[in-house]
Amino acid sequence: MTRELMPLHELPVGCTGKVMQIKATGAIRRRMLDLGLTFSAEVAALQKSPSGDPTAYLIRGAVIALRAQDAAQILITPAH
Repeated sequence: MTRELMPLHELPVGCTGKVMQIKATGAIRRRMLDLGLTFSAEVAALQKSPSGDPTAYLIRGAVIALRAQDAAQILITPAH
């Protein structure tokens, strides 16, 4: 059974997913990889800021805030 890929910024708060692909290039891609966003890494959406952007994610034990435009470049499969 294959699951649909979705951008990380669409992951609802309280849900988790696994990183499947990073579409970013250059320095942004390197930053994401350095933050632990590698293939099959589990990511949990913790909370959104009052304005809705950025969103806090739990990635490999660290809480990282990502703007929607950066999170949109990370494709995940939601976990259930």
